[in-house]
Amino acid sequence: MESQRKKRNKLIKNQEPEFAEEKFSLKNKEEFIAQVKDLTEPLCEARGMELVHIEYRGESRGFILRIYIDKPGGITLDDCVFINRQLNDILDVHFDRSSSFSLEVSSPGPDRPLSKKLDFEKFRGKVARIKTIAPINGQKNFKGVLLNISEETINISLDDKTVAIPFKEVKSARLVDNFEVHK
Repeated sequence: MESQRKKRNKLIKNQEPEFAEEKFSLKNKEEFIAQVKDLTEPLCEARGMELVHIEYRGESRGFILRIYIDKPGGITLDDCVFINRQLNDILDVHFDRSSSFSLEVSSPGPDRPLSKKLDFEKFRGKVARIKTIAPINGQKNFKGVLLNISEETINISLDDKTVAIPFKEVKSARLVDNFEVHK
């Protein structure tokens, strides 16, 4: 008799998008996210919005595709609902949705992800948390004020020193919300 956990894991495995027949790999995930990005950006741009970030991950309730959008003045609930409905229809056409995943559309929030060079420039002077692929000066986690941004690096102020982090070494980066800054 299979345990509930094994049954759930089988069910979740069978819910991956069109590449479910293949062995799921990071490459497949990256390709899927790139395809979703190509479909989402024109939709956002047509409404004066920016596609901030896309996440695709397995969670206890199945696979979740999260789309973060923004626009000058901020995103409204109506904006999120509009993009969600439009994108659901587009995804139904381009992917086998019988092996479903849930779509969530929201604002990036105060701890928004930073994924493009433009994001780092836009939020210069703000506190960010950056995780790197490989250690830089013996560490992989940084929290400090974003300083100048060049073609190759992000300079971040950490208490008493400045660290240059190459863009190619950034694993993830997020703004730190005001409540966390003062901890």
